Amino acid sequence: MRLAFWAVAVSILLVGPTLLQGGVPAYDVEQAVALAQAQNPEIAIARKKLEAAHGGLIEARAGYLPSLVSTGLLDKRQDQSDTRLRQEDYNASVRVLENVYTGGATTNRVAIARLKIEQADYDFQETANRIAMETRIAFYEALLNRAKIQVHEDSVRALEEEAKNQDERLRAGLVGKLNLQRAEVAVANERPELINAQTQLKNSYLRLAELFGMDFPPDSEQAPFEIAGQLEYQSGTPTLNECLVRADTERPLIKARQHEIEIEDRQYVVDRSELRPRVGVFSGYEVYNERDPEVGHEFNHGYVFGISGTWNIFDGFATKGRMQATRARRDAAVKAFEAARRGVASEVRSAFFDLQQSDRVLESESKNVQTANDSLAVAKSNFGAGLGTQLDILQVASDVRRTGTTRMGAIYLHNAALARLARACAFTPETLAFMSKHEKGGGEKRASDLAEPPKNLSDR
Repeated sequence: MRLAFWAVAVSILLVGPTLLQGGVPAYDVEQAVALAQAQNPEIAIARKKLEAAHGGLIEARAGYLPSLVSTGLLDKRQDQSDTRLRQEDYNASVRVLENVYTGGATTNRVAIARLKIEQADYDFQETANRIAMETRIAFYEALLNRAKIQVHEDSVRALEEEAKNQDERLRAGLVGKLNLQRAEVAVANERPELINAQTQLKNSYLRLAELFGMDFPPDSEQAPFEIAGQLEYQSGTPTLNECLVRADTERPLIKARQHEIEIEDRQYVVDRSELRPRVGVFSGYEVYNERDPEVGHEFNHGYVFGISGTWNIFDGFATKGRMQATRARRDAAVKAFEAARRGVASEVRSAFFDLQQSDRVLESESKNVQTANDSLAVAKSNFGAGLGTQLDILQVASDVRRTGTTRMGAIYLHNAALARLARACAFTPETLAFMSKHEKGGGEKRASDLAEPPKNLSDR
């Protein structure tokens, strides 16, 4: 799954972003995720930890291989009492050592190293999935804030036109000053909403740049990239039971916690091996001198071989302390595994709760948007015929804006919940319909199309 994911990410990066005027790249959501996967610092750190785990395996396997050791000694006594022994003493040897029996230490160290590689791989996948989720959510939030800016700009423009119209009617003596003041207050109340949306969009760009591993230019507040596309309703999700089962069996976090338990079990055997004997064989070549002239020549050499063994009969309870610590870590790993399973299940259920909430709001607001637009047209018609007041128009216009932004917020909540769900149950983005519009064949609904409800919404 990891290789397939990276193949998709690389293919998306090879297509490349769209270059806007001024050479600023514009990324869609899939390109943004691929860029984060390639440049995010947390993913790079997780990748290096995986490389380090492979180095640990090489170290552990060294216990199976013979080691080549050379030793040497040279000394000369300056003064010594009357003796027939020679003053010089030297020896040098090269030996090949091979462990025959280590009490299970080598076998379990290799097993631990393999488990740590798999654990690091799961941690890497968990980090990559989390960054993908956070990138999608930040991207959807940026699209939402950009859409809100458009809504508030249109609202400010319409209210300014209304204030100008009321000013002209006041000069003509058709309305009182109260009408103009109401219109001006409505404009003043709407402008802070526009400013807030603009600030929120800047914060969204900051968050995306952080996920991309990019720095803002020191002499500019503008992001070194742009976002492409519109906030769209993403349809199609699996059932809750399906996600819960898959999350419990496929989530990298749970698998990593399982490996922690296995690692501690293996480490207990390694600790216990210190109480057992160690046996090895050696062979080599040695050069040495004989200090006693009556025994033989001064210079001697030849092959050596033999068997070596050690057994720590009593080590001051050091091994006992290590075994006790390992048992405690193993119990803690079991608790962490249980907590991870509960946490993952909570993530899945929470994402589904958000999906249900957003769908209920969408189903309500999709009908309400058209009603609000019709009400605004009726209010303007009544005001022109003298059957209504300006306050009616301002109130209905506020309702239109509020229903539109509420529906866009519900679409954002729905898409963000799907992103959280993909991460929680270890689904691929394609499985949860996160592909871009040209890949999915245009089955989405844009948030700008406020009068039309999304397809298949009632089917869910």
